[in-house]
Amino acid sequence: MPKGKPITFLTLSNLHDNPGARKKNVRRLGRGIGSSKGKTSGRGHKGQKARAGKGVHPTFEGGQTKFYKTLPKIDRMKNHKFKLRLIPINVGLVQDYVTMGRLKSSRSDGVITMKDFVTAGITPSSAIKSGVKLLGDGKEFVKDKLLIEVPWASASAIEAIESKGGYVTTVHYNRLALRALLKPHKFPLKPDAMKKGTPAENSTEPEDVYLLPKRARPPPKYMEYYNDYAKRGYLNPRVQLERKERGLKEIK
Repeated sequence: MPKGKPITFLTLSNLHDNPGARKKNVRRLGRGIGSSKGKTSGRGHKGQKARAGKGVHPTFEGGQTKFYKTLPKIDRMKNHKFKLRLIPINVGLVQDYVTMGRLKSSRSDGVITMKDFVTAGITPSSAIKSGVKLLGDGKEFVKDKLLIEVPWASASAIEAIESKGGYVTTVHYNRLALRALLKPHKFPLKPDAMKKGTPAENSTEPEDVYLLPKRARPPPKYMEYYNDYAKRGYLNPRVQLERKERGLKEIK
């Protein structure tokens, strides 16, 4: 018979833990003065470092100004709060929603606004923080005469829409103006005395039904953009004249 491993019996002389079951040189804390880590467990008497919890923060420097605070703010840290968070919307997507019949203007002059994008389901109103930017992807599919008002628009998007007889106007919206556009029902109703005897008496336009705030002017750094005809800024006199010729509402 071939010889195998010798048979060993479990006795006190060969009783031991499984390999890896115990870690060597690990000193338990708070197990008496004979363990060298008893009583205070090596933390000393009292103080913040002796208490339970995380103790002192790693960047704490005794009360003096922390090192990272002495460095200048750079890149996005410096102007992050001024960053525009725009939602990109392509003209091809706009045309698809118009073709499906889901995107329609809610205004009497037929202009599509961000409110109509929300109603059509292109983007939720909660996602619009600074506005939307109209981009030119899918411009070869544009076939309808589209009238659009957005805060920002690319040159390719403007060219694609106006080549089919449409028109794009870039309009500035601050946070209050966005709220008035997307959620006009949050503002109080106009009293009947203000509407009596005026064209707004039987109108359902939000500006005729609710007391909406007056539109704010763009800040100085955006004033050049909204005065530029190439960007179709609403403050440009030529844009205002072309809008009047098309029968569009005056932007107040």
